[in-house]
Amino acid sequence: MMKKLVTTILLAMALQPINLLAQQCEVVNTAFKEGESVRYDLYFDWGIIWKKVGYATFTTEKTVYEGQPAYDIRLMAVGSKEADMLFKLRDSLQVYMTERLEPLYYKKAAEEGSHYSVDEAWYKRENGVSKVHQLRTRPGVADFTPIESDTEDSRCIYDMLSIIARARNFSAEYFMQGHQTTLPLATGRKVEEETLICLGDNTIKAKDGKKYACKGFSLYAFDKDGDKKEILRFYITDDASRLPVRIDFYLKIGSAKAYLKEVKGNAHPLTSAK
Repeated sequence: MMKKLVTTILLAMALQPINLLAQQCEVVNTAFKEGESVRYDLYFDWGIIWKKVGYATFTTEKTVYEGQPAYDIRLMAVGSKEADMLFKLRDSLQVYMTERLEPLYYKKAAEEGSHYSVDEAWYKRENGVSKVHQLRTRPGVADFTPIESDTEDSRCIYDMLSIIARARNFSAEYFMQGHQTTLPLATGRKVEEETLICLGDNTIKAKDGKKYACKGFSLYAFDKDGDKKEILRFYITDDASRLPVRIDFYLKIGSAKAYLKEVKGNAHPLTSAK
């Protein structure tokens, strides 16, 4: 009886999904290279309102960060002056990552409506432990007290931008529909437990006149009431480039969606185009 119980437990452990994303911080980047530059048409979605309001860019360059070679990855979303009358949007995200895609520094400067804030995160990985120091400021708001936090975790810690770069280099099991991975994510104020789920196969019609076979991902957390809250959604091409062809941002009011318009400097041909 005891032998049967032990066998059952061992079998259950063997079948339990291993969170490789959280355990393996260093990976070989095969999806993108320096000089990649993507431009998107940007749309606002407020339920009954669906309107093109500006553009977004996603760029990757090589740089040196604190003495070591690194990627400088940036995502910027800019609403037009006409759209400012409805809702002002000037979001700029930047992350430095090692050549093996470990986050080093993250910054998000977000101007959404009348709210402006700057989030920063400084990462270190020492002796198998991830450490992150975070700072949130609100420039121009005199009575705002900066929020700081320090967190350690045995798992890898990511942010909204580095998780996209990491997803572009996922191994096959992450691209199975319904596959879920719980991971710690730096939000600027604290590290939160969030879940990345694969949405499976999708066909995305881009603004370059083509349709792309893609894999979709949704990043979400649970709010204080226990309700599921989506933070980010993105669709990457089902080919060697794993290029983001659509990125959805969830704002304080409504959401913004960026659709691929033009790409230059991609590492591989976009064979997913239909």
